[in-house]
Amino acid sequence: MTSRGQRPSSLLASTIVGLASVAVVAAAALAACGSPTAAAGPAATPNKSASPVPRLTPNSGPAPTQSPAPRQSPAVLQLAPGAGRLPQTAVRPRAYGPAFHALLTDLWLAVKTGNPSYGRPAFFPVGAYKQVKAIYDPAADWRGRLWLDFTLDVRAAHHLLLPRAGEARLVRVIVPSAQAQWVGPGACYNRVGYWHVSGPRVVYRLHGQIRSFGIASLISWRGDWYVVHFGGIVRPAAGMVDSPAAGPGIPGPPGGC
Repeated sequence: MTSRGQRPSSLLASTIVGLASVAVVAAAALAACGSPTAAAGPAATPNKSASPVPRLTPNSGPAPTQSPAPRQSPAVLQLAPGAGRLPQTAVRPRAYGPAFHALLTDLWLAVKTGNPSYGRPAFFPVGAYKQVKAIYDPAADWRGRLWLDFTLDVRAAHHLLLPRAGEARLVRVIVPSAQAQWVGPGACYNRVGYWHVSGPRVVYRLHGQIRSFGIASLISWRGDWYVVHFGGIVRPAAGMVDSPAAGPGIPGPPGGC
């Protein structure tokens, strides 16, 4: 049925144009449904908050983790490793040089930290003590008397530095080398001789002041000094500090074994 006054050819043309427009709109709608990126209005932008999926390869695995750096222990110097197993010599020890520097470093480290084990290389070796002493079971005497006394004395000396032990600085160790004496076999229950010196002074600085304490005695093995009695020789069953003083103190006196 046609409208009044409208020509059939015009009506047919309008119908064809209308159907074409509907077809275009339908095609666009189908294209929009089939494409994941199409959207009405402005173009969609990627979601920046989404985490990318890692690409896996045959050799890929979890990301390596970095282990924390190992805690470093204080540096202990070996005075003369294995010397206690070797025979004694009559070489007179010197209060200078690499071996003496190692003794000072280890002894001071033990006192400053309060850990006697750091001073073990500076202490008279048990192997040497077994060669020196003409007594029953010298190794047991070394463990139960000499080394035990040293551990107690180190802790006692450490208390001198508290509460600011970390600020204490070693200045020098004074050894009265002119007073050193050779203690021969047969003296002091010895079957092997050694050099002996009494009363060296450990001089240090703390709170801007010079202070010191003594070492009861050093004895030698193969030309090197070692601590054998730290706080004292005749003593109670407790830690001792040998003659603590303000200033460098006075080394000595000579004597003893």
